[in-house]
Amino acid sequence: MSATSSSLMSLAPAQSLSQPRRVKLVQSPTSLSVSLPISRMLCLKSNHQRNLFACCSLNVQDSAGQDTPIEKRYPAFPTVMDINQIREILPHRFPFLLVDRVIEYNPGVSAVAIKNVTINDNFFPGHFPERPIMPGVLMIEAMAQVGGLVMLQPEVGGSRDSFFFAGIDKVRFRKPVIAGDTLVMRMTLVKFQKRFGIAKMEGKAYVGGDLVCEGEFLMASGSV
Repeated sequence: MSATSSSLMSLAPAQSLSQPRRVKLVQSPTSLSVSLPISRMLCLKSNHQRNLFACCSLNVQDSAGQDTPIEKRYPAFPTVMDINQIREILPHRFPFLLVDRVIEYNPGVSAVAIKNVTINDNFFPGHFPERPIMPGVLMIEAMAQVGGLVMLQPEVGGSRDSFFFAGIDKVRFRKPVIAGDTLVMRMTLVKFQKRFGIAKMEGKAYVGGDLVCEGEFLMASGSV
């Protein structure tokens, strides 16, 4: 055993890992000089670099999160269309206007909108008194209204008096939506037959990033 290794061995009993001691390691000319506490050095030599760095990163994130009040940690949804602009496009009114804000919009292509589900919604007293769950048919209606926002635009040639919900297929409800949730709905145009005024759309609704509802929508434009 070399003298260097013997000296390191003799340091182990006397030096506690809880009291870091800085040791300078010098390798060959092609290596870097590193100055680390003994505890860190031993950890690195035992192939725990990733765990050490991950632990340090988590500690930094935790301390940063604790310094920021919870009400300031999460950004608000953007506003592309507010409720007044929505009311100019959709003919629905209370209690059947189920879209509060548009957060993304591509005319004639897609739209993403939100519905703030609150205990004051008029359907909760009956659905259900002991467990307030948003009715699935109203989730579908809300998504259809977002589809109306996609199509009822001058860029698409639509009019708010000539667009109707014609059918739905492949509907799936994945999770219940309850009071306090924010329903985020995306409607995307899949096919539009302008000659017949028929639009096929794909809809998905989310709460907190979890898919709660999806389906294929058929919309019809024209006079009746």
